Amino acid sequence: MDRRQFFRTSAATVAAGSIASVGSDASAAVPTSEATESAAPAILCDYTAAAHRKRLVNVGVFQRSIRSCSRKHLITSYLPGQCCYNLGEYPCRKPWDPDEWDEQELDRLRDHGIRLIHLHEDWNDSQRLFGGHKLAPLNPAGFRRFVQMVHRRGMKVIVYASSGYFEQNDPDFRPEWTAAGDRPLREIYFRYVHCSPASPGWRSYFLKHLVRILDDYGVDGIYNDLGYRQPPNLSEEATGDQVLAFEETTSNDGALADLLGMIYAEVHRRGGAVKLHRGGPRCPNTDLKVYDYLWVGEGGRQGDRLREAVKDHPPYVVPCLDMSRATIANENELYLHAIPYMQFPVLLAGRPFTGERALIPGIEYPPEERCFWTRHCRAIWKHHQANPDGPHSYGWWDSVPGRPEARPTHGRWMKQYLPMVEEGTWAWLEIGDSDLFTGPLPESVVASAFANRESYLVLANYGTEPAQVETTVGYAPVTDPAAQPMTRWALEARSLHILRRHDQSTG
Repeated sequence: MDRRQFFRTSAATVAAGSIASVGSDASAAVPTSEATESAAPAILCDYTAAAHRKRLVNVGVFQRSIRSCSRKHLITSYLPGQCCYNLGEYPCRKPWDPDEWDEQELDRLRDHGIRLIHLHEDWNDSQRLFGGHKLAPLNPAGFRRFVQMVHRRGMKVIVYASSGYFEQNDPDFRPEWTAAGDRPLREIYFRYVHCSPASPGWRSYFLKHLVRILDDYGVDGIYNDLGYRQPPNLSEEATGDQVLAFEETTSNDGALADLLGMIYAEVHRRGGAVKLHRGGPRCPNTDLKVYDYLWVGEGGRQGDRLREAVKDHPPYVVPCLDMSRATIANENELYLHAIPYMQFPVLLAGRPFTGERALIPGIEYPPEERCFWTRHCRAIWKHHQANPDGPHSYGWWDSVPGRPEARPTHGRWMKQYLPMVEEGTWAWLEIGDSDLFTGPLPESVVASAFANRESYLVLANYGTEPAQVETTVGYAPVTDPAAQPMTRWALEARSLHILRRHDQSTG
């Protein structure tokens, strides 16, 4: 597949799922998945004049009706259906080797609506156990085969490639790449130093390997776990081989932004995408365009706090509440916090995450009492041994035991979300003053609007008590296309509703 056509294939508009609100029963029957092979509409060539007219009229209605909102955005080149795919364990006794099981799992994910496969650190050989390294695959032949599997299904694949973290014990590591006083991140099986974005030596090493990953293995971009520690003031004193060319403040990541900007350009020159993760809910401090997707949620224990911390980040945010530590009332709560802000949670899938990586002979592990990840992975391993048929965990940030309702719930909400964010949609998030309602919204309720060939209204009640909302025109739940339009909406506590406007006098 020509990777320059990266965004031509996207999640198709599929039928609405079977769930009406976050308060609904998460164990409701799941409709049979339907194949989602068609691409998102190419509005520049595929829309008829009638379709363009309908879109413009719908946009104009919301444009005139909404006088204030927290953010307004034109949705383009957006792949909300994303999966963090576990290839296998690492460290491991023998390398993973994709086979027919992975073929079937990728079929399931394609039919689910997934269009972007994200591989975490298990794809590489950071500890050089099998002849690779942190910026090369654990099993080169198997990895190439897996990339081909993904591409045959019209999906894209991005891989972990940190622009900051590097193994301290790697023979290629040079101490001058780090700032003075750097303390390595000591977790489970690795000791990762923080290589400085102001180091020419590190830049040269990393960027050469990045180009090789993109060109030699045919991947469609990277997931960059920044591994960044900003010194108090880089402009005062250089250490190592750093060149201090930029102003560094708590509100401006000078050298980091410069490096990320070059990485972004290099990936996009090949038609790819960049996903960033800085840690917790944070994003880079820069006005430069340095990512397509921002992964947030590491260490997050509470959905309301994560939502408030990331709701104003530039798009596109991919939330992943850290279920290794967090608790939720039900699986639907993840979508309550995300969808009103034009976000959609990542799906954890692929091979079951067994946790054996915390028990490989010859690997030095920190004691469980001092390392959360050692403790967490060994707990997953213990559960996996006692329950080989599941419920399985599927990644570092998953719970133990696993969550059997995670995938069906993700699928139900995705079927509602995809039509709402198709290419060329205008979104108005967290609406303030408008003519859409007969009165002010209750304090606990957030409303967002989405307009394209159809018009959608999203209502979220974040309160612990029911709320009432009255719209000025009729809407119907997307889960019941045959329903009569209504204007009065009783919102259960902690509930989410996606509505389609039915005053369609738009031709």
